[in-house]
Amino acid sequence: MLKKTSLFLLFSAGFFELKAQQTIPFRITKHNNIIIKTLVNKKDSLDLMFQIAMKDGSLSPGRQRKADHIIFNKEKVSDHNIVQTGNLTWENVRFFDNELSGHEADGKIGTRLFEGKTFKIDYDNNQFVIYDKEPELKGFQPLITIFDHDAFYISADNTIDGNGLKKAHFALQSGYSGGILYSNDFAEENELNKKLKITGEKTLKNSHGQSIITKQAILPFFTLGDLVFKDIPVGFFAGEIKTQNVSYFGADMLRRFIWIFDADRKTAYIKPSRYFSAPYYKLN
Repeated sequence: MLKKTSLFLLFSAGFFELKAQQTIPFRITKHNNIIIKTLVNKKDSLDLMFQIAMKDGSLSPGRQRKADHIIFNKEKVSDHNIVQTGNLTWENVRFFDNELSGHEADGKIGTRLFEGKTFKIDYDNNQFVIYDKEPELKGFQPLITIFDHDAFYISADNTIDGNGLKKAHFALQSGYSGGILYSNDFAEENELNKKLKITGEKTLKNSHGQSIITKQAILPFFTLGDLVFKDIPVGFFAGEIKTQNVSYFGADMLRRFIWIFDADRKTAYIKPSRYFSAPYYKLN
């Protein structure tokens, strides 16, 4: 009888351990964006791009699938929507209309899916994992994070010209297909246009004839935690218009790690993914 009881307890412990986490499958596009298949309001099947820098959802003006059951008010906001993926359901999800999204996406969905929970972005197995308790962290290293206005910020060291490290704060931005994009302030203060090897440049003009110049360059070293990238492609803006107020840690860099974000959003844990040494994404 004692043996049967012990086996039952072991089985029960294993069962509850299994139930302590849930998964959401995703696919990664060739542009490094994460796509989740969803059903919205039990009617509209939509492919939504995961945007780590937002909370709720939005619809793209270029969507391929119909979203007739998401009703917007005159401010182009829709509240009280139901989002389902697999056997998971979220209620009272807000959607905004006519926001640009990534390739192959009908819109975006944010971290509302993981509100109040520890979650993992597992690029090795193409899935999110939602935890009810602290997961196993062996092999991961911690990063201090700042969670502000629905966005995560981390800091990293940048070796520009061999004269010491320049620390920069980056917003995690899964909608930007590239890797590192510097803010105007960081680019100007550190004279990136002079000190880095420039590999490409594009000039765009707005309706007032003002220039928006994007430049691609090579950064000698980029250090995140104790992991170092050498000769990494980076981008920054130049010209008369200076609108890039935040540096981005984009999707091409995000995919190089497996991420676990704790429930209070103060710490992220990382370890290299199978994409860690993959070729860098080339911006068009």
